[in-house]
Amino acid sequence: MTERLAPGLLGAGLGERATLVQFSSAFCQPCRATRRTLAEVAAMVPGVAHVEIDAEERLGLVRALGITRTPTVLVLDADGRIVRRAAGQPRRADVIAALGRAL
Repeated sequence: MTERLAPGLLGAGLGERATLVQFSSAFCQPCRATRRTLAEVAAMVPGVAHVEIDAEERLGLVRALGITRTPTVLVLDADGRIVRRAAGQPRRADVIAALGRAL
């Protein structure tokens, strides 16, 4: 994948080295656990940001990216290119491994 997401499109700045973008919805139980996991990883790895996007509020972006369920996590490199994408609640080890592709 080489699609790029600009900070303006996300509504937040990109991380210096990588960005974890989480698409969530209000009543999604796995989204809460995903939020904790991604926040922990972002805090552990210097230069990594975690951005959470409410899928219901950003339907245009959800459709443009083909997001079909929450949580969906995109891993972006420093330039905003999507290097990894996964749906469902991720394990911390998988997030760290995916970040390796972005750093």
